[in-house]
Amino acid sequence: MDNKDFNVIYSYTREQAIEDGVLVDLTREAQESGFKIPVAMSAGLYFGYVKPSKALEAEGQSVQARLNDVFIMLRFAAKDRWDGSRVEFEVLFQVGEGPSFQKVSCVAAVEGDSDGNPCLTIFRPEDD
Repeated sequence: MDNKDFNVIYSYTREQAIEDGVLVDLTREAQESGFKIPVAMSAGLYFGYVKPSKALEAEGQSVQARLNDVFIMLRFAAKDRWDGSRVEFEVLFQVGEGPSFQKVSCVAAVEGDSDGNPCLTIFRPEDD
């Protein structure tokens, strides 16, 4: 059976996911780190790990520094294991006061937006 034999009943675009808060648009921050295509992150990864708690902010943690960690680890993983469309990698996040860290599994995937232009989405495997 060919895909043209099916009628699309509903389509959920990347733009809608960003508007709904399912994805967080990080294009500007990613461009500052050298990325050339739009970048978004799942809300679960962003609000669960990247955006630090008030207590962690008081210890000097920031969204920008944590995003830089994600972008750096993604670059290292992509150099070694990129399969042409996605790569899995891990990031170590401070999650509590003092030396309390958690290793978080992440995935980065290049897809097409609603116009077919390439864009990158970063998420946890369970967010897929």
